[in-house]
Amino acid sequence: MDSLLQNYVVSFETGHEERHKNMAVFPITTQIDGGPDYLTLKEALEKGAFVVTEVSEGGSVPNLKVSNKADKPVLLIDGEELAGAKQNRILNTTILIKEGAEVVIPVSCTEAGRWSYASREFFESGNVMSPKMRVLNKQAVAASLESIREFRSNQSAVWNEIADMSAAAGTESRTNAMKDVFEEKAADLDAYLKAFTCGPHQRGLLVLIGGEVVGFDFMSREKAFAVLFPKLIKSYAMEAWLEGRKKKAQAKEGGTEDIPKADLFLTVTAECEQKSYDSLGMGKDIRLNGKGIVGSALVVDDTLIHMAVFSATDIDKAGNMAGMNRRRSFRL
Repeated sequence: MDSLLQNYVVSFETGHEERHKNMAVFPITTQIDGGPDYLTLKEALEKGAFVVTEVSEGGSVPNLKVSNKADKPVLLIDGEELAGAKQNRILNTTILIKEGAEVVIPVSCTEAGRWSYASREFFESGNVMSPKMRVLNKQAVAASLESIREFRSNQSAVWNEIADMSAAAGTESRTNAMKDVFEEKAADLDAYLKAFTCGPHQRGLLVLIGGEVVGFDFMSREKAFAVLFPKLIKSYAMEAWLEGRKKKAQAKEGGTEDIPKADLFLTVTAECEQKSYDSLGMGKDIRLNGKGIVGSALVVDDTLIHMAVFSATDIDKAGNMAGMNRRRSFRL
């Protein structure tokens, strides 16, 4: 890892742990300056300053068109879901869209059973896909970048993961939509949302489920993180709820053993190898790979805008989602 990202990770301070059932959350703060201001997707859409549409009347599954009419950049993070138009999509990578810019962005479908207009423009669904799915997407995108220099996912695998999540949750959706699973389990996820608080100066969170580190998200600015906090908690909570349903996991007493695990995860992150690519928006898109972890970061003008790193211990990082026999799926 280069010195810029390493300096950020080393500067991360984890605060007081909060717990709910099988999920534990450490807040992340840092003394490093937050850098340039920007709007989150939610803020920009609410202001009517950001428009997301299909790329054409006929549409294209792996692409959407965004137009930033705001007076500042707009941040979209990987796994964040947009709903509407011909089918719901998630962002394949984190992108900072410059003010006044119009950009075609790489996405994956999260609604396999619909290809017809529900609206002309997209709206925010309020969801970020689960950490497990974000890991798989990061692996596929990293392989796509290395082989064809495009931010493509494995669309078939995304649909399969959503189907598995729906089956595990015991939900049904007419269009096989990820959004429907989150909505049907809203009451269960709300219990997690109420249990965790976004503290002052907080810019990130590190999450453990069942006593094991799942990963962390970090944002450069406190305000942006506060806006994204509920969506991120809900994302991790979906995985925690499903894991608890499967294993009947219960909250552990105490939790002091979680502190060294969190510290070790950050230490391993700081030792990651990285590959840098030009972002489709502002700055550099950096892919991270380390011992048992996978992640990505967006750096703009020497400021770390967003970093997301996840445990990938139980995943065949070399072959899963990136085998030569699957390369064609990058272009779906």
